[in-house]
Amino acid sequence: MMEEVVSPENYGKALRAVIANDGAPGIDGMRTAELEGHLLKHWPKIQAKLRAGTYVPSPVRRKEIRKENGGGMRKLGIPTVLDRFIQQMLLQAMTPIWEPRFSTHSYGFRPGRKAADAVRAAQRYAETGKDWIVDLDITKFFDHVNWDILMGKIGLVIRDKRVLRLIGRYLRAGAMVEGVVVKSVEGTPQGGPLSPLLANIYLDALDRELERRGHAFSRYADDCNIYVGSQAAAERVMASIQGWIETHLQLQVNATKSGVGRVWERKFLGFRLNRGRQIEAAPESLEVREKWRSCQSLTSNQLRDAWRQFMRGWWGYYRLAENRRPIYRLEPWIRRHIRKCFWLRWHKPEGRERRLRGLGLRGRMLKVAQSSRGAWHLAGTGGLSRILCKRFSAANWLIVCPRRSVRARISYRSVRADSLAPFFLPKNPPDLIGSHLIRLHAWR
Repeated sequence: MMEEVVSPENYGKALRAVIANDGAPGIDGMRTAELEGHLLKHWPKIQAKLRAGTYVPSPVRRKEIRKENGGGMRKLGIPTVLDRFIQQMLLQAMTPIWEPRFSTHSYGFRPGRKAADAVRAAQRYAETGKDWIVDLDITKFFDHVNWDILMGKIGLVIRDKRVLRLIGRYLRAGAMVEGVVVKSVEGTPQGGPLSPLLANIYLDALDRELERRGHAFSRYADDCNIYVGSQAAAERVMASIQGWIETHLQLQVNATKSGVGRVWERKFLGFRLNRGRQIEAAPESLEVREKWRSCQSLTSNQLRDAWRQFMRGWWGYYRLAENRRPIYRLEPWIRRHIRKCFWLRWHKPEGRERRLRGLGLRGRMLKVAQSSRGAWHLAGTGGLSRILCKRFSAANWLIVCPRRSVRARISYRSVRADSLAPFFLPKNPPDLIGSHLIRLHAWR
């Protein structure tokens, strides 16, 4: 199998994938733009080591990021660009072998499958009357994967000892923390291309057990929901499957985050089903307050670009929602926060008056610059609202989608000032990303 891993076809495909994905450098500081030149010089030696089974990966660079729900920090392990390339080659060679073996109820990190498919599967279960959820949350799954169990599962399918040895070395490579290599005894670091496939291999046993028991379930990576018809059944399944996971996978179920409930009480991948079995964004997913803080160490242009990127990605994911009323209600709230953000960034009354004059405000309306009222109150006043909304059409583009109620007022070439907002979300959207735009001026 190693010959397939290092084949020229696999080499070219992996190189294109790593360059396209970009990403931060590892401990050696090399960036993806330098990878092709590095391989032109050193690939024969690297290939020979891989064929001989003597290649030794570098430790990953440890990075911690805050979890979206505020539940602590998530540890990432960022491999070097060269190791990402080799992992990508392994992934491309292993995926055709493992993909047919995986369950149809598994949706995470698989070709042709996405989170939206997992949520729609959950909706289908609920529509058949299985509207009680067993919501399983595994405690720090990627940090506690048992190497012996994982390698045993891989070894049953892949017989090439060079490939098995290389995967084992990636697991044992350790992490560089403040200049010191810290070895680990379990887990598969998040951050490399191979990690999601290893996670699916490890959790495939859970899928098979749930199928054997005849359960309706949907799993995306380590997020797994089981759908049953009553509270008693949900509690019984929770107790049973929790014991199975702890015994056979040697993982712990997070008792605080796991639980049973109706489909409108529990969220799955940022969504939930309402009482009408419609998909909607979970309330926790609508908390975007941090994006509009004025005290971020960014220039106005950087703030604008960050907002634009966030809006594009957020809507690209949550456009699956069928009930969009909660999202519509965010529109005026976010517009007001943007006005508040720039008001605070203008600092003193003199600077605010100068900015307002530059935006075209005249006469008595300029008195707002001297106001001692709070920024949130002023952001909701008519004068400030009108003048800033007009400037939304003055310069740099920010992607939006028009809501149905204002679609008649919006054309592809122009947007009226009274219909501007950071985003409008259509009820039944075509692919509008990149079609309907408004402009957000970068006030300096």
